[in-house]
Amino acid sequence: MSDSEFTLPDVGEGLTEAEIVQWRVKPGDTVEINQVLVEIETAKSLVELPSPFAGTVSALLADEGQTVEVGSVLIRVAEAGASEDAPAPAPANPETTSTVADTASSISTEASEEKPGAVLVGYGIKGHGASRRRKSAPAAEAPVPDARATTRPSSVPAAAASSIIAKPPIRKLAKDLGVDLAEVLATGLAGEITRDDVIRQASQASVFRNIETPAWSDEREEIIPVKGMRKAIATAMTTSAFTAPHVSVFVDIDATRTMEFVKRLKNSPDFAGIRVSPLLIAAKALIWAVRRNPMVNSTFTDKEITVHHYVNLGIAAATPRGLVVPNVKDAQELSLRELAMALEALTITARDGKTSPAQMSGGTITITNLGSFGMDTGTPILNPGEVGIIALGTIKQKPWVVDGEVRPRFVTTLGGSFDHRVVDGDVVSRFVADVASILEEPALLLD
Repeated sequence: MSDSEFTLPDVGEGLTEAEIVQWRVKPGDTVEINQVLVEIETAKSLVELPSPFAGTVSALLADEGQTVEVGSVLIRVAEAGASEDAPAPAPANPETTSTVADTASSISTEASEEKPGAVLVGYGIKGHGASRRRKSAPAAEAPVPDARATTRPSSVPAAAASSIIAKPPIRKLAKDLGVDLAEVLATGLAGEITRDDVIRQASQASVFRNIETPAWSDEREEIIPVKGMRKAIATAMTTSAFTAPHVSVFVDIDATRTMEFVKRLKNSPDFAGIRVSPLLIAAKALIWAVRRNPMVNSTFTDKEITVHHYVNLGIAAATPRGLVVPNVKDAQELSLRELAMALEALTITARDGKTSPAQMSGGTITITNLGSFGMDTGTPILNPGEVGIIALGTIKQKPWVVDGEVRPRFVTTLGGSFDHRVVDGDVVSRFVADVASILEEPALLLD
């Protein structure tokens, strides 16, 4: 037999190297075409590379944890049916080893409920990061529930453990989040426990709760190489912080009516099965405010300012691999329900570690929810190339003066950072005030 070599393909977006995360085969294994050979990690995402050959693995030429350059030989395969006297058959379509967008870099996808590892900053899923080691599965779009096929759920208390109704992915989610299903209030149509039920129960604990506190290591220090996603984040944040002169503003908001609105949406049949949170209202408010203050939705170069008359809304997502900012394309065209579905899709994608370079490119303005970590506010750094970023703080009851009387209200702090080369204080202030006005009175969205 003659050996065929499989090289690290060009995964696009200017990426020139990747780290070998896990080999799925070993020397002597028989492989088929499109069988996953290896999982790699780039600065953008986790990618599974399938084989363009069928045969027997002769040698693995890179170690797990090793960083290799594009074009480097990763593995040799003795192709089935080939002889030393006959030329090796041509590999499968070259496109299968060229780009992430093609089948050569299919990324495993499991049921959305089974991956609680990523936290979309705005949904505040409380839990520990899922392992990067995932089972091989064909790439697929995560299904979006159709609210038209369901009706309003009814609250049914979960009974004893023997009578708990919960699907396996929900049980796994509960286990990962440290939730006792016997203590969860079930809201499913048939009395089953839903994903939201588990997350709601988990949210009652501290956002920084550890299931157990790890013991001190025997080693006094730990060295972590700066590479992959962490290297990309460091470069981007340094460039942004020292290129764009940031100006930040903050305002306290009575968000009581937003919380009431969110509650009504959750109980609406039109939003059944769809994740609804204050982030949804904040995102819609931002889009509304951009239309009134278009300069915050711009891109700056030394020669010109490009004002975008569309909104590719970036959502900061904290994942086990680090910060990513996927964006919802043309968010201004989406209804409130469609925007909620799009935000949920971003959650699933980030949680699975399969956010593609295309999903992270082309953003025009970003929102980050520090409140999901219990923070009141912060000074976020601009996503490189953008002019504005909004930060939503935690929403909690505080004393608030209403009509001359002190009353308990749901209060939050809205902040934002902006590129002072493009917008001045008056524009920044009007924009943040507009976002705040919607959070104080969501009915304005109907105007």
